[in-house]
Amino acid sequence: MNQEAKWTKFLFRSISYVLVAAVASAVTMLLWGPRNPKLAELEKIIDQKFVGQYDEAYIQDVAAGAMVAALGDRWSFYLTAEEYQTIMSDKSNSFVGIGVTVVLREDGVGEEIVNVIEGGPAYEAGLQVGDIIIRVDGTSVAGFNTAETRNLIEGEENTQVTVTVLRDSQELDFAITRKTIRIVAAKGQLLPGNIGLVQIENFNDNCASETIAAIKQLQEQGATALIFDVRNNPGGYVNEMVKVLDYLLPACVVFREMDYRGIESSRYSDAACVELPMAVLVNGESYSAAEFFAACLQEYDKATVVGEKTSGKSYYQHTIRLSDGSAVNLSTGKYFTPGGKSLTELGGLTPDIPKAVDEETAAKIYADLLAPEEDPQLQAAVAAILQTNG
Repeated sequence: MNQEAKWTKFLFRSISYVLVAAVASAVTMLLWGPRNPKLAELEKIIDQKFVGQYDEAYIQDVAAGAMVAALGDRWSFYLTAEEYQTIMSDKSNSFVGIGVTVVLREDGVGEEIVNVIEGGPAYEAGLQVGDIIIRVDGTSVAGFNTAETRNLIEGEENTQVTVTVLRDSQELDFAITRKTIRIVAAKGQLLPGNIGLVQIENFNDNCASETIAAIKQLQEQGATALIFDVRNNPGGYVNEMVKVLDYLLPACVVFREMDYRGIESSRYSDAACVELPMAVLVNGESYSAAEFFAACLQEYDKATVVGEKTSGKSYYQHTIRLSDGSAVNLSTGKYFTPGGKSLTELGGLTPDIPKAVDEETAAKIYADLLAPEEDPQLQAAVAAILQTNG
């Protein structure tokens, strides 16, 4: 399965069972028993007098999740050992699966496929955007969250999984062989008018090298302007973002941060730069490094930002592994634009040219189903570039 191509969405859905657990607040105290007499007392009472059966490992996972959720920080969350392994795989832009992105359906029937990786096992088998996964190897996924469904679909490379989908009210079975799938972090396309379009999927491993390679290739093809598409980009590693900004910008501050100790630091670019008109496409699903990438280019008047206001994520997290293989993804610092602005306080980055789209169009953009000429936000960016070029 795809890294959801957007790993933040997977995480929020995958921990939902923790957040809604009715006893989460109570069992959280079990983790702190040794540190607090009251909590130790509660643990002893449960251990001695609870009449039912319970899964101790599950209680610990639920309690840990509730403890982190109680911080009230939407960016901090607990990961089970299985979820930790999945996220680490996602960040490497490589995973073993069938190559689809799914979202939960509100009706609870199953999970709808919103993207199929071209050339991947699911693509070759015939799965399509809009198919609803209802069973995996005969197990119904009704009521499952995306993490639970993903655990059923993923497995060892070269093993087979049978996925049953609902398509136009008809049930169809697909036997699919799991393969290692590599996510392309960035790719380029030359548009009419010699405008280079660079789509950046995420800022995880290989993003900088692939983005810079795409820029160079477009320039060799005659590009006289660049549009960067970071819509639906979940962010990633700051170092990858800084490398791209360093390539694009002359000597300047490209990024500021402050850690949990209050220590501030800045990242810089060197003098070499790309002297071309630029625009950046953003939307409400542009997170963290994606929106700070756009903000930096905007603040230095190097690019026109087009689209919809971004998410406003300016806390950064460290994923800290625990002794049992689980982990906590904890906010440990804050990001700021080169000018010292917090995108959280601003409620996100505001585009220079606002351009909203309806839900149907947004879904097609997410699934990469629109041709450039059919994409209203992209065409607004093209118009801005043409105006800049006179």
